[in-house]
Amino acid sequence: MPEHAILILPSANRVYTDTAPALVQAELSAFAPVLSTPVTATGIRAMGGVDYVTMDTSAPLSGTDLALLSNISSAYALFEVTGELLRPLPMTPAARFDSDLLTIQKYPGKTNEQFTQFVLNLTVLASRWAKEAFSTPLHVLDPLCGRGTTLNQAMMYGYDATGVEVSAKDFEAYERFIKTWLRGKRLKHTAQSGVLRRHRTRLGQRLEIEYAATKEEYRAGEVRDLVYYNTDTLRTDELVRPESAHLIVTDAPYGVQHGSRGEDESLARSPRDLLAAAIPGWTRVLRPGGAMGISYNTHVLRRSDLVDVVERAGLTVVTGPGYDDLAHRVDQAIVRDVLVARK
Repeated sequence: MPEHAILILPSANRVYTDTAPALVQAELSAFAPVLSTPVTATGIRAMGGVDYVTMDTSAPLSGTDLALLSNISSAYALFEVTGELLRPLPMTPAARFDSDLLTIQKYPGKTNEQFTQFVLNLTVLASRWAKEAFSTPLHVLDPLCGRGTTLNQAMMYGYDATGVEVSAKDFEAYERFIKTWLRGKRLKHTAQSGVLRRHRTRLGQRLEIEYAATKEEYRAGEVRDLVYYNTDTLRTDELVRPESAHLIVTDAPYGVQHGSRGEDESLARSPRDLLAAAIPGWTRVLRPGGAMGISYNTHVLRRSDLVDVVERAGLTVVTGPGYDDLAHRVDQAIVRDVLVARK
C-alpha cells in the first residue's frame, strides 16, 4: 500500500510551525474525497528527527492527485516512502504569482498566510466546486478583509476577489500595496479608485482592479477582478450581487474593534453580535452549493453560538474528517478555531 510523506514548510511564527502538522493532517482528510484513490490513513511520523505528515493510499497517486496536493497550505515537499528512503514527487501548485504577494506585507495582527490558505482550501473543498477548485476562476468574498491577505491568496489561485472593510487605514494601506506590487511585477492592469456612493449617500471608498497574469491573457480578455469596498460589512449585500460569490472566507474579530459601526458610530466589539447581524447578508450573496469559512477566537466566541448563527442563516455546518477539532493556540489571548458551512 503506497505511503506518502509531506515535509512541512517552516514558518516565521514558531507557534504556527508547531501547530502546522496537525492542521495539515486535517487538510489531507479534506482533500481525500477529490483524489482518485482512497486515503486509508493519515498520521504524523518523525523520520530523521523531522516530523512529516504521512498518508497511506490504496493505489499510487496520479498526476492530477499530485497537482491537487501541491496546494496543501504548509506543504514544502512531497515524498513517496519506500522503506527507509524518501523519493521526491513533483509539486505543481496552482499559484499564479510570486509568493511575495502574500509575504511582503508586514504589520501587527496579520493573519499567517499559510493559515489563510488553509481556511480557503477547507472552504473550497466543502463547496460544490471541490473537484475543479484549482482550475476554475471562482469568486471569493472576504467581508472583513483587513489588509487583504485573503484577497491576495484568491489572486494566487486565479480567482476573482471582493473585500469589504470598515477601516479606512487598512483600505489605504492595501491600495498602496497592491498598486505598487502590480506595477513592480509589470502586470497589465487597470485600477480605479474613488468615493463609494449609494443613493447619493457616501459610504466610504472603493478600489476596482482588472488584471491578468500574463500579457497574452490580458490581450485575450482573460482578466480577473479585484474589488475592495471600504465600508460597513453590513452593507455587503447592497454592493455584491446576490448569489455571485462561490466562497466566503474571513477572520472573525479576535476581540478587538472591527467590522461594523453601530448607531453611535462606535465600532462593534462583540464578535457574536457582529456575525449575527452580518451573516444573513453574506449568505444572500453566496451561491447555492457555495461555502463559508470563518476563523474565530474561542475565547470571545463559542462554537455553539457561531453554529447557531450560521444555521439560522440557512447554512449547513460541515463536520467530519478535516473539519472537526481544528482549534489551536495562537498566543496567550487567542485560541483559534475554524467553522465551515455550506449553502
